[in-house]
Amino acid sequence: QLQLAESGGGLVQPRGSLRLSCAASGIIFSNYDMGWYRQAPGKQRELVATITSGGSTHYADSIKGRFTISRDNALTTMYLRMNSLKPDDTAVYYCNRALSSRKFNWGQGTQVTVSS
Repeated sequence: QLQLAESGGGLVQPRGSLRLSCAASGIIFSNYDMGWYRQAPGKQRELVATITSGGSTHYADSIKGRFTISRDNALTTMYLRMNSLKPDDTAVYYCNRALSSRKFNWGQGTQVTVSS
């Protein structure tokens, strides 16, 4: 059964760091372009980082230079390393397919709160 499970969020002070994980099961993970999305209160969900099946990456301007997306196909896990966090990064973070209109069922996400 296909499942995406995000973890690693929490409360962090501005300029702090976190690493999010997305564990995938029930799919041939290496076949898919994947992405990290986030949804802040009162806003639409947005795609912030993409990693293709071949390992190419792309970032939204809002997080470029601060976040790093990576994947370990052997572990069927994707990561988002977040540095220099800002209050505007506060959101629920989700993982899912990218570069496709077809999405897997969304997981529960992981809450990231940046506050002093």
